[in-house]
Amino acid sequence: MSDLRKIVKVRGREISGDHPHICVPLIGKNKLEIINELENVKQKKPDLIEWRADFFEDLDDRLIVMEMLSEIHTHMPDTPILFTIRSEKEGGQPISLLEEEKVQLMAEVCKSGKIDILDYELINEKQDIEFLREESKNHDIRFILSYHNFESTPDYSVLMDKYKEAELYGADIAKTAVMSQKLDDVLLLLQVTHDAKGLVQLPLVTMSMGNYGSLTRMFGFVFGSAITFGIGEKSSAPGQIPIEDLRSVIEIIKKSM
Repeated sequence: MSDLRKIVKVRGREISGDHPHICVPLIGKNKLEIINELENVKQKKPDLIEWRADFFEDLDDRLIVMEMLSEIHTHMPDTPILFTIRSEKEGGQPISLLEEEKVQLMAEVCKSGKIDILDYELINEKQDIEFLREESKNHDIRFILSYHNFESTPDYSVLMDKYKEAELYGADIAKTAVMSQKLDDVLLLLQVTHDAKGLVQLPLVTMSMGNYGSLTRMFGFVFGSAITFGIGEKSSAPGQIPIEDLRSVIEIIKKSM
């Protein structure tokens, strides 16, 4: 199969799968915790920063959210920022916002000019996905459609359908994160990632969670995963690896290849 994926450009970085980008999550509950995370993380020079805003205790105050975004942008002005309010259905933290309020907040964040990429789940309502796709496009924000399963690894066809569904919605990037119970689950995810390169045109972000899943975070890029998530200060998902270790392993693999 030939590689059909388009290249997504974000602040001079090319996200395609040919080179793995390391993203570090921010999961602080308040401004002080997030600033402390930023001070630690910026020394490690990640390729991207993800603000997991579902951890933020003032998510229901739009003004404070925008102020926090400005702080993140000020601390790391040259690093692309991925904004995520992970759904509780897919492993996110409980939040006080209704889905309609959450969608409106994400639209405002797109308009702010303080983020580069927006993540939203495929599990959500069609009209909400289409609305945020349009809002992100209008403000030149890249759009990730994602699928998370914290219990198991679905079969091949289910995973492949998630990538195809993301493409049909017009996403810029398709992401899947699934739980591995055994080594075969890891092999399945890597196989689907490899095969999807010839079937969809989107850059892919794929990973297994859990102890076996850490393998995908280290060499998933060999099979076509464009972004891997590492620990800057605190982990946001099972199986994440400290950014220093992750970078070292990736460099060793790239040299050997």
